[in-house]
Amino acid sequence: MSTKTRFAPSPTGYLHVGGARTALFSWLHARKHGGRFVLRVEDTDLERSTQESVNAILEGMSWLGLEYDEGPFYQTQRFDRYNEVIDQLLDSDQAYRCNCSKERLEALREGQMQRKEKPRYDGHCRGKDIDPNEPHVIRFRNPQDGMVAFDDMVRGRLAFANTELDDLIIRRSDGSPTYNLTVVVDDQDMGITDVIRGDDHINNTPRQINLLHAMGATPPRYAHVPMILGDDGARLSKRHGAVSVMQYRDEGILPEALLNYLVRLGWSHEDREIFSLDEMVELFDINDVNKAASAFNTEKLHWLNQHYIKHENPDRIARLLSRHMGDLGIDPSVYPPLAEVVEAQRERARTLVELAEISAFYYRDFDSYDEKAAKKAFKAAALEPLRTVREKLVAVESWERIMLHDAISQTVEELGVGFGKVGMPLRLAVTGGSPSPDLDLTLQLIGKEACLRRIDKAIAHIEANSHE
Repeated sequence: MSTKTRFAPSPTGYLHVGGARTALFSWLHARKHGGRFVLRVEDTDLERSTQESVNAILEGMSWLGLEYDEGPFYQTQRFDRYNEVIDQLLDSDQAYRCNCSKERLEALREGQMQRKEKPRYDGHCRGKDIDPNEPHVIRFRNPQDGMVAFDDMVRGRLAFANTELDDLIIRRSDGSPTYNLTVVVDDQDMGITDVIRGDDHINNTPRQINLLHAMGATPPRYAHVPMILGDDGARLSKRHGAVSVMQYRDEGILPEALLNYLVRLGWSHEDREIFSLDEMVELFDINDVNKAASAFNTEKLHWLNQHYIKHENPDRIARLLSRHMGDLGIDPSVYPPLAEVVEAQRERARTLVELAEISAFYYRDFDSYDEKAAKKAFKAAALEPLRTVREKLVAVESWERIMLHDAISQTVEELGVGFGKVGMPLRLAVTGGSPSPDLDLTLQLIGKEACLRRIDKAIAHIEANSHE
């Protein structure tokens, strides 16, 4: 049987980075083994599930490039199938009705807690004949002896005594099926061979295996991956900053950088840090995933992101950067070409947001200068170099780097000063103090008209603030 994995998020919020890593591991496992990857939306929590969350999950998967072969399937569209299985379990006496009151169950739990026992249902209704018309839940009749054992692809051999497991509810009093029931029916019906999920599900697995056996089905293989911790060792949450996949996009992280970062949270190959998606598919092995939890390190993510900004195709970076330029009120379709700006600036930014901010000056004038730089570069002595270089730039017919370089060099030679005496005030005049590449390239990208306008503004600024 060919490999088939699934990613099954609950649409009660955004796509969390922990979920994204689980999706990535499941996707890689399927791709590596020539299998299929299924997206299933577990939306049976009717109170908390929202269409907005469904959209956020689909958008996150699309942005990451984790394409699915089947789905998305929605559990709310499969209630008839779940009820069919529940009826079969009732008919075969592997499930029963329970009408225990909330008060009785709370008292039972309190007593068990006081006696330091594990809270679990005591089977009170196991042998009772309960009228289907009165309010009730349906419980699975869990075996009362023996063990449930399975070989976890991450954690090795795991075993649980059936006496530790109680008769879990598989249909609530409102008629809705519960998580443990829907999951096993879906995994069986969809032919899932390998379930890769967070280790917070480990305690559900023996219950699900017992349910599958009761249904006459063969359980899939399981791999429970460790949770992700924040920088401080606590479970990753909103207080650690971004945890939503789309929030990382909005903060200027590239999808390939986030995927590369996530795959390294709990998995490694030799000492390598950088992996393309194709290399991940080739090298990833679920059996090599670490048992210990991994800590999320934002600095490391930014380091990886900078690597991709520096080495990816500039046209692709420009495509991703354009929305961040738009966020600054800049239309990146005007001169200069955004891909050329990317090539000029990308060594200086760790995120696309930073890259947009330090590149804004190419597209629009600025109201003020970097204060520290202005104190140094905009002294009265800068007026002559600026006026002279302006004359030379006006005369440049072909606005290209070599010509611009010559104009600056001629100014230096004519005035008999060091390059800095011309270069420093000129750079500040045209950039406002933003980080920028070689001066001739900077001038070329800004364009002739804007450069001359900005030099005039700088001259007026110096004249107003100094006495020749």
